[in-house]
Amino acid sequence: MKIGIALPQYGSHARAELIAGFARDAEAAGFDSLWVGDRALTPVAPSDLYPGHTPDNPYPPGFTTFLDPLTVLTVAATATSRVRLGTSTLNAPWYPPVLLARTLTSLDRLSNGRLDAGLGIGWMRDEYTAVNADFSKRGARLDEILDILHGIWTEETFGHEGPHWTIPRSYVGLHPVQRPGPPVLLGGFTPAAMGRIGRRADGWVGLTLPPEAYAGLWATARRAAEEAGRDPDALQQHIRHNPGPDASCEDIAAVLTGVRDSGADSCFIDLQQSVPTPDRALELGIKVLERVRGS
Repeated sequence: MKIGIALPQYGSHARAELIAGFARDAEAAGFDSLWVGDRALTPVAPSDLYPGHTPDNPYPPGFTTFLDPLTVLTVAATATSRVRLGTSTLNAPWYPPVLLARTLTSLDRLSNGRLDAGLGIGWMRDEYTAVNADFSKRGARLDEILDILHGIWTEETFGHEGPHWTIPRSYVGLHPVQRPGPPVLLGGFTPAAMGRIGRRADGWVGLTLPPEAYAGLWATARRAAEEAGRDPDALQQHIRHNPGPDASCEDIAAVLTGVRDSGADSCFIDLQQSVPTPDRALELGIKVLERVRGS
């Protein structure tokens, strides 16, 4: 199993001047991938609570400071040469798909084909209001975005007429290094989301879950792939683990070992809610990496 780590991006870790050094050091230490997430804003009175939180504590306090994910990945791309660069997840319906395709293609070219495009639809209605997107149609918008990305990545001229976007037929001179495009990984935990993964994606960007929930969700994705005439064994699993502030190296390593034993292709750890600084995150991450690889 490949092992990755989240780049310094939010809360007390949002130190732009440390991104390049963190990325270089993580690659040198043997991590296989570097990851970012996506938050648009943190409302004072949020419409929705972060999973597992309460009205008095609606989301992790670090969410009030968030560096742009693709800017962070761009810095990491220029500082590294081997590690994969992933988004878990980029909330695709917030972005005009033509501009999203241009940015993802540029990043794939800049990194010489190391991008994994993890896309999701988010969970907070306030963020959709802020970017003038319809929260109730976020799944349909994602489906249309997937069509547009595929067309722009694979065709020499491309046009689109859909329910949400109209694109006049245009020349496409910019194509990604990875063909037919960067691997598209989708997030989500509902039957509809897992079905979309099976039908349309290269894999799942999930979270560490109880084994029974995890197995049921993955079975849904595999069944959808079979029904769509796709190979379910070709689907990849890239799992995020968000340790709490009291998690020890041993605790985190045990979770990653369980993820490995479940058959996942990779797991990455986000330590920005575990320790106060990027250097502490990298120190702890390296210890976890050594423990898991030595087990």
